Formats: sequence, structure tokens, C-alpha cells
Amino acid sequence: MTTLKDKIDMSRIPQHVAVIMDGNGRWAKLHGKERLFGHYNGVESVRAVITASVQLGVKYLTLYTFSTENWNRPKAEVDGLMELLVENIVKETPTFHEKNIRFTTIGNNSLLPEKALRKLEECIAETASNSGMTLVLALSYSSRWEITDAVRRIADKVKNGELNVEDIDDDVVSNNLTTAGIPDPELLIRTSGELRLSNYLLWQMAYTELYFTDTLWPDFREESFYEAIVDYQKRERRFGKTSEQLERELL
Repeated sequence: MTTLKDKIDMSRIPQHVAVIMDGNGRWAKLHGKERLFGHYNGVESVRAVITASVQLGVKYLTLYTFSTENWNRPKAEVDGLMELLVENIVKETPTFHEKNIRFTTIGNNSLLPEKALRKLEECIAETASNSGMTLVLALSYSSRWEITDAVRRIADKVKNGELNVEDIDDDVVSNNLTTAGIPDPELLIRTSGELRLSNYLLWQMAYTELYFTDTLWPDFREESFYEAIVDYQKRERRFGKTSEQLERELL
């Protein structure tokens, strides 16, 4: 029997997939539980998507884990999320080695609790030499914060005489973002039926293919991921060109 995975063209796998993991709270509410119950069950979906990405040969997987706006949530939920983060980073580090995954983060990590930051830094250091997929957690992240921070960095370089104003271009901006060295996402997946980007990788997603699904994050598994990849491979990525131009380039 043909499966969704069988329909995937392995020569056209997106190099970088970004995910907005939405719907944990609603999933918990549907089950008559507190919001944290949804976050705990969402961890299984994270494992499933990591496994599927490694199997398909995705090079970068970026997960929107905690936004700067999420600090405004109830303290009990924020504290629970930080504990969940620490618990799973410690638990999953051996798996990262087993799957040859390099782990890193983007965002304003200075706002994270000391314990969480310490465990993140330990995992980053321990997996730095792994050469397979790079797993990126967007933590205390927002795109407006990131772009504002990049503007400050660039302004400082101009002020200090390290950079001329006329030399500022797309590459200079990209190289001053927290994602410097990471290719832009080719595919964004957002779960739970919401149709917005929520301040996530706005500069980087100028030409990203967007995929929205009604599936709540705790119900998102390997098959759901394969479905997104199949949908992505049906699309024509023109980057401002016409279909005819692309066809001629392939000849």
C-alpha cells in the first residue's frame, strides 16, 4: 500500500523547515485539562517531527518554542514551560547524539531563567560537533525584536567605522540576525488553523512556502509532517520569475 512518505520526492526535500507549534492550550481544553497538559503532550509531536525530518534529510528544523510575547502569559504556565524545557533538553541530549543532531537556539536568551539557560548552553556545547540536522529552538524570540537588535548592531558598526552606510545590503542585515549562517526556510508549517505568522522569522520568510493545517499541535505526527512535505512539493517556487523563465533555466 502506498503511504504519504512514498509520495515524497527525496530529491526535493526542503533544506530548512520552520514550524509554529500552535494549539496546545486548545487541545488541553478539549480534554478538560489545564493548558500545561497540552504542552506536555506536545512534546511527543516535537519528537515525531524531529524523527521525520532526520529520516527525510531535512538540514535545519526551527521550532517556535516560546515568543517574547509569551512572557505575558500566567506565571504558573510560564514557570511550567521553563521546567518542561529544562526537563526535555536534559532527557533528549543523548537522542541528539544518537541521531547526529546539532542543537542551537535563537532569541533573547538573556531573559531565560538561569537554570534553563545553563542547560541550553550545555546541550549546545555537547552537540556542537554533530554534523547531521541542526535543530533550532526559537526561545524568547520575536522577529521585531530580532530586526531591531540587528539594526542596533549595524548602527554600532557604522558608528565605530567598521561599516559604511552605502555597503548595507540584504546580506549585511541577514548576517546580523540571530539566524546568521542558517539558510532561510523553504517551508513554514503552522498547526491549529490559525492563518498568521505571529512575529516569526519575518525577514527570513520573504519567499517561504506557507502551509496551514487545522490539526492541533499535540495531534501532529509523522504522517502530518509528510502531508506538509507532499503539499510543498506540488508548488512552483518562482522567486519573482515566471514559469517560462524557470523552464528555460532547467533546459
